[in-house]
Amino acid sequence: MKQQQIPVTVRILDKEYRVACDPQEQDGLLESARLVDRRMREMRQSGRIIGADRIAVMAALNIAHELIQLRHHQGSVGEGADSGRLGVLQRRIAGALDTQRELDQRTESV
Repeated sequence: MKQQQIPVTVRILDKEYRVACDPQEQDGLLESARLVDRRMREMRQSGRIIGADRIAVMAALNIAHELIQLRHHQGSVGEGADSGRLGVLQRRIAGALDTQRELDQRTESV
């Protein structure tokens, strides 16, 4: 059964927004709002970007870029870990085959 969504008020760049979310997602929503608020304040303080809309877009682009970089990094680390595991398995199989060949050769010579 789906839970009833609750209204949560977040404050971003001195404006309040009411957002509906599931109760178990409230902490994540509040944390996300704090991140967006912090990034937008950083953009505004830099003085290079004027206007809340432009500040919001630039903050969103920066956050999205960091997310994509993190996913790429985790993907390459995961692939490396998979290749490492694959290498270990290949060595184990090769070792087992070598051992089996040696046993077969001993059995043939007896």
